[in-house]
Amino acid sequence: MAYNSHMNQPPASKHGEYRKPSRRRKTGVSALLTFLVVIMAVIFVMSVFFRVTDIQVEGNEHYTDEEIIKAVVIEKGDNLFFFDRIAATSRVFAKLPYIEEVSVERQLPNKVIISVQECKALAYLQVGDEEWAIDHSCKILGKATEAETGELIPILGVSPGTLMIGEKLTTSDGNEELVDFIAEVLYQLQERGLAFKVNKIDFSDPYSVRIAYGDGRYTFKIGGSSNVEYKFGMIVSVMNQLKEGDVGTIDVSDGTSAHFIPN
Repeated sequence: MAYNSHMNQPPASKHGEYRKPSRRRKTGVSALLTFLVVIMAVIFVMSVFFRVTDIQVEGNEHYTDEEIIKAVVIEKGDNLFFFDRIAATSRVFAKLPYIEEVSVERQLPNKVIISVQECKALAYLQVGDEEWAIDHSCKILGKATEAETGELIPILGVSPGTLMIGEKLTTSDGNEELVDFIAEVLYQLQERGLAFKVNKIDFSDPYSVRIAYGDGRYTFKIGGSSNVEYKFGMIVSVMNQLKEGDVGTIDVSDGTSAHFIPN
């Protein structure tokens, strides 16, 4: 009987050649498994060891530390890395209208720092028997107490729409240009250090706005909403040239020139 030399050979491929199992494929699978094990180990270490034990709040005046921490929704024992900072900042803005800016930072191994910048109530509007506080951007901050209104600027001649805390002021007729005008006037007063001596702002005629200043010493006649920044620059320039006993009206209503009219 003839001996077939091919009887003990492994089966050939469809192309007639034998191929051994790929070592590269085995190496790739092994590397993937190793990678997954490392990832699981890292997640385990992060979830077990990096727990919040110290929460620090910075920059707050209107709200207490506890109020801000509660709004962020973070507690001691929470995981430092799995805490959603973006969602946390959104919750702060929704719950605390006096907050203008907020950041939540992690500090290894176990500390969270919440930094806030609060907006300040600058003026108020009379709505029935209530006074509602707004900041320089006309954001509604809520009802003002009697003590607070003594330090805020009364705004006259504006009929508010629905007041939503944390939202921008609206008027009953939806006049967005008027709201922007109010915001620009308040901003200029605040930025130029004039706000603390303003007694009232009258927007009854939005084309002839008047500001009472310094317990009757000056009246600023600023006219309409054009060139507001330039008008306030002229007001400051005129005030710097007046003498201590001067009393009267500073008229910048035409937007190009300033006139002092003594009383």
